[in-house]
Amino acid sequence: MDTTQSPWLDDDQQDLWQALRTVVIALPAALDRQLQRDAGISNFEYGVLAQLSMAEEATMRLSDLARVSDSTQPRLSKVMDRFEARDWVARRPDPGDGRYTLATLTDGGRQKLVESAPEHVAQVKRLVFDPLTAAQRRHLGAALTRIAATVREELD
Repeated sequence: MDTTQSPWLDDDQQDLWQALRTVVIALPAALDRQLQRDAGISNFEYGVLAQLSMAEEATMRLSDLARVSDSTQPRLSKVMDRFEARDWVARRPDPGDGRYTLATLTDGGRQKLVESAPEHVAQVKRLVFDPLTAAQRRHLGAALTRIAATVREELD
């Protein structure tokens, strides 16, 4: 073991780590609170609806939807059950490969997303974008992209 390096974070690293922990833990809680209050859905559920809405023909394989939603397939399956019961999504076998299941956003799901978006987007802007300058947003985007790629590699 290299004893010349401390096993601890230095002061600058510790400050950055604590700020990141706050964002990672408190930001989703704040977004969940707003979405539950205003739309009756969680931040994760909103994200799933948004991902589907941005997909070609508002349809994705569930395995791909789980990946882009940073979810496990069992968690996503439970959400899909709830969404199907509310007529927000329709599931069907993938005609190109029956081993996969496709999820398609319904008109009801799109309407839920449209109704939920204004307050949610305002909250995201207020908490994430408004406190930063344009240059800070660019730097943060570059840094988070690198961190996200490293984390995803670790999980793969």
